[in-house]
Amino acid sequence: MNPPNTDYQVTMPAFPTTPIAKLTGHNGIVHAVAYSSGSASYILTGSSDRTIRLYNPHKAPPSSIAPTTSNARPAGLVNKYTAHGYEVLSIDVNSDNDKFVSTGGDKTVFVWDVQTAQTIRRFTGHAGRVNRGVFGGDSDSIIATGSFDGTVKIWDIKSNSYKPIMTLDDAKDSVTDVAVHDAEILATSVDGRVRSYDLRTGMCHVDVIGHPCTSLAVTTKGTEMLVSSLDSTIRLMDRDNGQLLKAYQDDAFVNKDLRVRSTLGLNDSVVLSGSDNGMVFVWDILGGECLHRFKHSEMREVQGKGTLSAQTGKKDVVSAVAFCKTRREWASAGGDGNVLVWGMES
Repeated sequence: MNPPNTDYQVTMPAFPTTPIAKLTGHNGIVHAVAYSSGSASYILTGSSDRTIRLYNPHKAPPSSIAPTTSNARPAGLVNKYTAHGYEVLSIDVNSDNDKFVSTGGDKTVFVWDVQTAQTIRRFTGHAGRVNRGVFGGDSDSIIATGSFDGTVKIWDIKSNSYKPIMTLDDAKDSVTDVAVHDAEILATSVDGRVRSYDLRTGMCHVDVIGHPCTSLAVTTKGTEMLVSSLDSTIRLMDRDNGQLLKAYQDDAFVNKDLRVRSTLGLNDSVVLSGSDNGMVFVWDILGGECLHRFKHSEMREVQGKGTLSAQTGKKDVVSAVAFCKTRREWASAGGDGNVLVWGMES
């Protein structure tokens, strides 16, 4: 096995386990959470209530004293973005930090101006909900999207055309997640496969996972990929030969019914994932052992396995997690409509 970061330090860096902010205001499941680019000072959230919200988490109260009045403006809320007619399923911020792309149940791809809170492009062409949209290419010149219609579409932001410049239709079921790395586009599907498209050669490489795939992340080096699937397992795969490098599981980790996202954190040293049952799990990427378990709704770390409940449902799900690239901080988005921000104890 040749895992990522072979120069990884023997001592695991301290992991942020303290809830430092609670971002409130959504009236439905939060499906998407993303840090801003650059200093990552802000967090964008997207919900089944059809809205996107921009927060400054460091101006939100600690989770224990969040506002309780229904008509109060949520603390830390900077802006609100409304254009989606259905639930918001994904958000991705460009590297210049002035635009973001959002997708959702209305089959439309929205490109937003962060400052004006207005859409500057709207791409249509998918025949089903758009599960994911991400920037890619030189200077974030393209957007890659994956849809329930089983296709991946590539859109040119700089073109005046509202039609995709390319459609990849190899998937046999819903495309759940996409990622762009250099000139390659990767896509996961409910058909249990990960497809990697090399746009330079036109070749498509297929890795068979064998279970419906829900989430995809590529390591910083680009040589491995992290894939979540509906058998309560997250897999680290070698992108060159498709070898399984490590599988991440836990007796309390449940992901069999709902789409949840996993991600990498702390310079690709840990794997972070939500679950169907309201828990967030953290694994050591090299050893594979579960390092931490968190209860999202109760805002606490849970030690051991015996005390964990296995209730599952849309209100219990932690559907999205995001790790800050500039500091030891991460966020979990829940079916309770709240986003919790976790950091180091001050």
